[in-house]
Amino acid sequence: MADHTMQERLDDLQKRKEQAIHAGPERAVQRQHDKGKLLARERIEYLLDENSFQELDMLARHRALDSGLEERPYTDGVVTGWGTIDGRKVFVFAQDFTVFGGALGEVFAEKIHKVMDLALAVGAPIIGLNDGAGARIQEGVVSLDSYGGIFYRNVKSSGIIPQISVILGPCAGGAVYSPAITDFIFMVQEHSHMFITGPDVVKAVTGEEVTLEELGGARSHSSKSGVATFVSSSEEEVLDEVKYLLGFLPQNNLEMPPHQSASDDPNRLVEELRDILPPSSKQPYDMREVITHVVDEGDFMEYLPHWAQNIVCGFARLDGNTVGVVGNQPMVLAGVLDIDSSSKAARFVRTCDAFNIPLLTFVDVPGFQPGVDQEYGGIIRHGAKLLYAYCEATVPRISVITRKGYGGAYVVMDSKSVGSDLSFAWPSAELAVMGPEGAVGIIYRKDIEAADDPEARRQELVDQYLEQFANPYIAAERGYVDDVIDPAETRRKVIAGFELLRSKKEELPQRKHGVIPL
Repeated sequence: MADHTMQERLDDLQKRKEQAIHAGPERAVQRQHDKGKLLARERIEYLLDENSFQELDMLARHRALDSGLEERPYTDGVVTGWGTIDGRKVFVFAQDFTVFGGALGEVFAEKIHKVMDLALAVGAPIIGLNDGAGARIQEGVVSLDSYGGIFYRNVKSSGIIPQISVILGPCAGGAVYSPAITDFIFMVQEHSHMFITGPDVVKAVTGEEVTLEELGGARSHSSKSGVATFVSSSEEEVLDEVKYLLGFLPQNNLEMPPHQSASDDPNRLVEELRDILPPSSKQPYDMREVITHVVDEGDFMEYLPHWAQNIVCGFARLDGNTVGVVGNQPMVLAGVLDIDSSSKAARFVRTCDAFNIPLLTFVDVPGFQPGVDQEYGGIIRHGAKLLYAYCEATVPRISVITRKGYGGAYVVMDSKSVGSDLSFAWPSAELAVMGPEGAVGIIYRKDIEAADDPEARRQELVDQYLEQFANPYIAAERGYVDDVIDPAETRRKVIAGFELLRSKKEELPQRKHGVIPL
């Protein structure tokens, strides 16, 4: 190009960039659209603020010349770069199913490594839009090594910048492990699939027949496995949810979450809470309602809403500031803690703690779930995760005991003794070592057996026990709860508490890391 004018060179550049923008063949583009799926660039355009996308490595091409891959399209099958969402910087990579089926090769991975390194260095969230067939078989072991580079960076970034994975197509084999390490996984119903081994291999090895959707679809992962944090019915809805989530999160672990000015009065009395509890403590009520009455404008983004529903977790705001909310859900299994709910809440608590999000815990827990399955499944180990997560958390922590707080489960649910900064109880709170039926059966067994009417005597003793022990006042006398409050005052008390705790500082011990009971 020795004698070419600048204009000719610019024309050549323009032509190359055009080729990069249309890297996939027309029929592959058509097929993607026919399936109701967006192209990689359309997804980025939808997700980011208008005209904010700055692309990296647009002209990268694979160099596996002896692998039998004739074509060398620009971008190599992944679009990477940065832009803004609501004016805040984010990094993004979008796998392009129209180029080599979105399969990962060396150059494809190097592009992802580069954008991940930049995100970590700059301290901004990274969003992966995954739609690819896994490792590029033609590039062999190089592809596998390249995956390792992604996983390594995921772990290095963990707890420093928010990492979000959006599954918009197939995600199989090693490819599922990058999303699994990230903080949040979004899936689209019917379109996204995640599995280690596909239906054919499952059938060959175990003889089990299962469809793609049953094995690795969004519904299975959001309700059975607890892999998918959020699920929506279309790509656009999923990308809208990603933007919504980012509004609650800080850019990195050294920043506070963004403040959004709220029109909801911080001193608002929540009179509905005076009537929310049913007359008998054996009857359920919806803890979600308690949460939405208390938080700003009832706005609550629930985390893993379809899995382990006996505990409710999610993001909300109080006086414009992000909080992470955890609450036992009496509507499901009476709100007991079991293996799944302990794991779900533990992960949520640690995520909030990593990103400086204060924790608000609503307690109504009758105990841990009894049973052989639970014991053999390791409820001791899994329950300890939640205990560990709360004990370890240094963000401001406030708990509100609405009704039951029995036994070890009460201790685990952010009680004062495991480091809660402020603990409030409603007058309806029942704090005791165990529920009245169990306690009376143990303490007064002989008395009941000797009575003329054992059943009537048992009931009399249960009522007496409830009157005497199942209340918040013994705990208040000892300072185990800081105040017994009118339920209507919950919002103003909690907001005042978080305001007080804003300057809380806790020095962490010098250690590599603790050993959480996984």
